[in-house]
Amino acid sequence: MATSPNRFALLFIFVTALLDSIGFGLIMPVIPDLLMDVSGTDLSAAARYGGLLMFAFAVTQFFFSPLIGNLSDRFGRRPVLLLSLLLVGVNYLIMGFATSLAVLFIGRLISGIGAATMSTCNAYIADVTPIEQRAQNFGLMGAAFGMGFVIGPVIGGFLGEYGPRMPFFAAAALCFANMLFGFFVLKESLTPAHRRPFSLRRANPLGTLIQLRHFPVVIGIIGVMFLYNLGHHVLPATWSFFTIEMFQWSPREIGYSLGFIGVCMVLVQGFLIRWVLPTTGLRNAGIIGMLFTVLAFTGYAAASTPWMMYVFMLPGALGALAGPAMQGIASGQVGASQQGELQGGLSSIASLTSIISPLVMTHSFSYFVSAEAPVYLPGAAFLLAALLTVASLLLFVRTTRGLMPSGEGARL
Repeated sequence: MATSPNRFALLFIFVTALLDSIGFGLIMPVIPDLLMDVSGTDLSAAARYGGLLMFAFAVTQFFFSPLIGNLSDRFGRRPVLLLSLLLVGVNYLIMGFATSLAVLFIGRLISGIGAATMSTCNAYIADVTPIEQRAQNFGLMGAAFGMGFVIGPVIGGFLGEYGPRMPFFAAAALCFANMLFGFFVLKESLTPAHRRPFSLRRANPLGTLIQLRHFPVVIGIIGVMFLYNLGHHVLPATWSFFTIEMFQWSPREIGYSLGFIGVCMVLVQGFLIRWVLPTTGLRNAGIIGMLFTVLAFTGYAAASTPWMMYVFMLPGALGALAGPAMQGIASGQVGASQQGELQGGLSSIASLTSIISPLVMTHSFSYFVSAEAPVYLPGAAFLLAALLTVASLLLFVRTTRGLMPSGEGARL
């Protein structure tokens, strides 16, 4: 086990996850306005550009996440985290000053390279946490993300009233401030004894999967997370566009809705999960979480008034039980020297879904609100997401059939 970090280092990990989501939440309410401003197009075309931006980010992250994960297994978590924060901060500055779509895409490419923040935070947690407590602490990272969604979109919606670029500058300032904080307080969690030589052969998506094939349960969970995230990306890809189309929400109203989701996520992943996981076990928690996710997506698609969206945000938040359960099962299957590689691989798979899903979801939304659609159906993307979540649930049940409810018993 690696050296125990000091309390300020653990605080930095939590704050890093928090600020990562705050920065993302800050810009969500204003992305449609910025894209329409830069491109000179309407909402439907801006939605397509939004999907392409997410596509560019995801392609970069897909290729670089395994590289970053392997580098953190070789050189430690600290330098990787600090460099990631620097690159993400630079991305926000570039996007804030952008006057063309090309510059926006350059910013997202840089952000994709530095997008190892959350996966490296999870590797740090795995370094310093016993196996039986990892899922709860992965849940804390999710709670930090949820708390950021409380703070970020509300502030972003407020700043968006002064122009669509202001939230980007605020997000950059937060990244740089956190990087400075980490430079002074972050203690390395991976001791030299647990580091392994860097190999470019395995520091890529295919090489990582080849290494992880020795862990059948991990490979199964990777398949589950692929389908689950393929559906779950419908939220960042279409939420702002859907609520503008259906309810004519302003940036501030979009920010409030995302803030409400964040409050619910904090309650679930910061508090409820610490009771649910020991009671139900990882396997049952994953099943319950996915069922709630299906209910939420179906509800969003059927919502005809704003209050219905808020009602279905509640099961949507309970769906957050699934992620830590899946990560807890996967992390328990590999040793200390491969936690960075595992987290990089999981991040790479999430990135692969980010390549595919935003394009599919935004184009589904764009098509079904256009004049060419055979039927007007703004919630079509949410219905597709619900079907993908059902598929991930069926695979999860099959993959974990030999495990105990706690997720143990099949380290193969």
